[in-house]
Amino acid sequence: AWFAYAKDEDMTKIDKDSPAFKHRWIVARNEHEANIKAIEILKAEAKTLGILRRDEDVLDTWFSSGLFPFSVFGWPEKTPDFEAFYPTTLLETGLDILFFWVARMVMLGLQLTNHLPFTTVYLHAMVRDKEGRKMSKSLGNVIDPLEVIDGCSIDQLIAKLHSGNLRQTEITRAEKAHRDDFPDGIPKCGTDALRAGLLAYTVQGRDINLDVKRVVGYRMFCNKLWNALRFVLGVFGDFIPPSANAIYSHICTHEALSTMTKRDRFILSRLSYALDTVNKSLNEYAFADVVQALYAFFLNDLCDVYLELVKPIVYNESEKSMQKNNALQTLWICLDAGLRALHPICPFVTEELWQRLPRPPEDAKNLGSIMTAAYPTSTTLPPRLQLLETDIAKFLDCVTAGRSLRNQYNITNKTPAKFFILLKDVSESQRFNDLIDDFSTLVKAETTTLLSDKNSEVTAGCALKIVDASATVLMDLKGLVDIDAEILKLRKQIAELDPLITKFENKRDNPAYTSKCKPEVLAKEAEKLTQYTERRQAALDAIKGWEQARG
Repeated sequence: AWFAYAKDEDMTKIDKDSPAFKHRWIVARNEHEANIKAIEILKAEAKTLGILRRDEDVLDTWFSSGLFPFSVFGWPEKTPDFEAFYPTTLLETGLDILFFWVARMVMLGLQLTNHLPFTTVYLHAMVRDKEGRKMSKSLGNVIDPLEVIDGCSIDQLIAKLHSGNLRQTEITRAEKAHRDDFPDGIPKCGTDALRAGLLAYTVQGRDINLDVKRVVGYRMFCNKLWNALRFVLGVFGDFIPPSANAIYSHICTHEALSTMTKRDRFILSRLSYALDTVNKSLNEYAFADVVQALYAFFLNDLCDVYLELVKPIVYNESEKSMQKNNALQTLWICLDAGLRALHPICPFVTEELWQRLPRPPEDAKNLGSIMTAAYPTSTTLPPRLQLLETDIAKFLDCVTAGRSLRNQYNITNKTPAKFFILLKDVSESQRFNDLIDDFSTLVKAETTTLLSDKNSEVTAGCALKIVDASATVLMDLKGLVDIDAEILKLRKQIAELDPLITKFENKRDNPAYTSKCKPEVLAKEAEKLTQYTERRQAALDAIKGWEQARG
């Protein structure tokens, strides 16, 4: 492109970007062609051509962007970076610029370098508001990532609306939406939680209907991770593992496996499964599955199960047994490998926590960033034990049943209670023998006994909860509750509810009343009737449970 100046024209007084001189811009294949066009243009103004100046910015946005994959490496020179890193492998971009940008990069790469600039294109999802609408300034529903990371008060959100150029009607609508969605503002979530939340959303497909509450959930996950490591660091004491290579090699030996408890082998098996899932999902760009696998491992397997099981062992300062040492080694491995696996998702909290893990002096001296550590795989762990995982899943169902019995009969964890586990499968019962102490730990049992049949003498006065066709959990209620008094209280509740239920049923069945009553009043009365009926049925079920417990 060229700009034509008339003869004797003061170029400093000509605004080339002014609409008044738009016609002076000339597009031509070469300067000779541009010169001919310029003479004709200026002739129409009764002027002669003075200077024809070529525009220095000859590349448009998308054209220059199309050169990006190789120009950043010093092209057209054959620089060391260009030779080492071009062509690349993966481009991550959005569907909306597939033909604006991606197609240009491919065409220019082939034309100018004779290579495809990349072999894979990953199209990320588009972030929308929680109702699926495109984020737009006119709608006032734009969420700034920094507001989610650092937090933002509702007053700040409203002030931002008024500082823009929205019409008053749009401001009013957007302000109402903000007050409905964020009555207390946007809580501070941090970068890691936002990253995990957005990646977890990718299972939806091409669009992310972003609800900040879900990001808050991943902030709680990061907090849980932080608190778990604080607990583990507290119980490590003077424990220093051998070098990382040595500890991973040791746990795979027959000697190490033979001294481990089932809970140790279980959590290592679950870690192996998590790492297999994560590596497979990363290769398939299934990032939501990566987040879910690591979330489930840290929260469900490590925090909710394994940490609770080893607390009695690691808290015992006088305990110097092989069992305690195995537990500490297992905890170290779970945190080391788990944090390395989580690092691409949550880089900041994982770096901070990984640096705090105890290490021998030679490892600590040469320790770099977690970014340069090898990404973990299941090949460094013992083989996965699926039968053991099945047994532990059944065991956890029994724990849930035991806790449910305590809750059902209002027996707190501080009250000692005797439990029985009835298992009809003999082989399953034998495998459960090693888990009895762990069951007692999780349900706060005074004693736990395995039964192969429902002995009426032993189980008399017990409440029961059926787990499945082959397992039942029983809790001895003798001396813990006054069953007759509990049944009497429930019968009093029923006596109070019966007239209320009758009253609302009579209203509902009376056409003369319902025809005159407002629909919203009828809806409220129907809701109350449902609530009273459900409370009555719950009381009847509780009475039945107490009578079964009495035997």
